[in-house]
Amino acid sequence: MTTAGAPTGTATRVLGADLFDYPLPVERIAQVPLEPRDASRLLHVEAGGRVADHMFTDLPALLRPGDLLVANDTVVRAARLRGRRDDGGSAEVLLLERLGGDRFSALVRPGRRLHHGGHVTVDDTLRVRVAGAAPGHPGARIVELETSGDAKEAIARLGEAPLPPYIHTPLLDRQRYQTVYATGDPASAAAPTAGLHFTERLRAALTAHGIGWATVQLDVGLGTFAPITTTDVRDHRMHAERCTLPPATVTAIEATWAAGGRVIAVGTTAVRTLESRVDVAGQLRPGSMSTELFITPGHRFAVVDGLLTNFHQPRSSLLVLLAAFIGAREWRDAYDHALAHGYRFLSFGDCMLCWRADAAS
Repeated sequence: MTTAGAPTGTATRVLGADLFDYPLPVERIAQVPLEPRDASRLLHVEAGGRVADHMFTDLPALLRPGDLLVANDTVVRAARLRGRRDDGGSAEVLLLERLGGDRFSALVRPGRRLHHGGHVTVDDTLRVRVAGAAPGHPGARIVELETSGDAKEAIARLGEAPLPPYIHTPLLDRQRYQTVYATGDPASAAAPTAGLHFTERLRAALTAHGIGWATVQLDVGLGTFAPITTTDVRDHRMHAERCTLPPATVTAIEATWAAGGRVIAVGTTAVRTLESRVDVAGQLRPGSMSTELFITPGHRFAVVDGLLTNFHQPRSSLLVLLAAFIGAREWRDAYDHALAHGYRFLSFGDCMLCWRADAAS
């Protein structure tokens, strides 16, 4: 398995961010989720790059009996807290990762006004104290929650769904930024958005078609959505995110392989979890870890055959992963087609089903 940031077989030329850029008109960014969830469109990108337009409800027919879908079942925390600074100005805190106790890494706004020791008062029961810079990222802070009760309860009561900054329409039902199969304690600062398209009805249709279902967990934080700022994308540092591969999922994947089925990751976070848990001998190992895996062109995929994913922002690490998975020409052709045919982009947008460059569809 190729290590992050060290693609094989590539020359020393700069792998610039412009190679992963494309024009995205603001009106193509979906502002609200469709109702029902599975009403979205699906672009099928076959191995070799041929594309076909479908609806998401066509997914069972696009897969084979014996295939296995692997989804990230993390729960999104109501991570955005709004309040007032000590000087009375408005402020916002986006909780990224729990560091222990009531301490979190976070993004704060406006950062230039919130220094060490400053506070954001959310209400009479909750204040957020800025405790210093978070190591490893110049824009993140360590914050401490000061509350008269339970911090977890206060976040759930006072927090908002942590919608990306490109979404400007208020979300009337914050459960729409949560997958229907999410389970466990709230731990993510963003949704694994490829999974937002699933309904229980569609999952039942997949089961009836003989398609398996398994889960992993990656708690989405700064690593997933931090922008690339380096000249060479391979120098971009992915910030650590906690991920878990359950033993039952390893068993399901191995059984799928033995029967000749394919493993399809639901979203880039599922890809990164699966590819992070392969040892040097190519064996999947269950367990938990903090992963900083950044998948770039040249990465040798050891687990994932197919990928179900939304359309990503230009110059993002997610788009770099897609290019590594299906190829430079293939992702551009697919995105050109999607833009020309009215697909909706980003978190609440439509999705695509694609196959590893060297895999047969």
